[in-house]
Amino acid sequence: MKERMGEAFAGAERLTVMGRQLHAGDAVPEFRLDYLDLADLTIRTVGLADSAGMVRLLNVVNSLERPLCQLVTRQWEALCATLPPDACIYTVSMDSPQMQARWQDTVGVLHQVLSAQRSEQFGQDYGVWLKEWRLLQLAVFVIDRKDDIVYVEYVADQLCEPDYARAMQAVRQSARKGDEA
Repeated sequence: MKERMGEAFAGAERLTVMGRQLHAGDAVPEFRLDYLDLADLTIRTVGLADSAGMVRLLNVVNSLERPLCQLVTRQWEALCATLPPDACIYTVSMDSPQMQARWQDTVGVLHQVLSAQRSEQFGQDYGVWLKEWRLLQLAVFVIDRKDDIVYVEYVADQLCEPDYARAMQAVRQSARKGDEA
């Protein structure tokens, strides 16, 4: 497993990121992540294939218990209204599905929030596993309809927000390309 030093930090704390960095043009790794279905309070699993044919934006955050991660996720929720009809946003964190569902219900976040709590696999496959914190690095991935990555932002400073405008531009461009096909 590749260890990347110096690519993530919070203040003076330097963090080790596990896994290889992904880039635009890479095939996206499959994932199986959990969420709490509020209809029957059952833990369900979602994979990349469940949104096949759509443009997907993955908002990866440390924990929804952290104010910055809450802010970032609420910002993506606000941007959901401007998404093309064939695009969706997933927020991914290491929080439990139950905690995520409580938080979503409290703040009114409606887009799908997914838990990577079951294993470190998602974090390692996407190159966002923070070894010291046992959490995910802040990152944004835009995945096109063909399951290729078209935009990646690994946020180095864990106290900063991602570039929303560039990620949304990648979503819109990818959606337009699909309309032209």
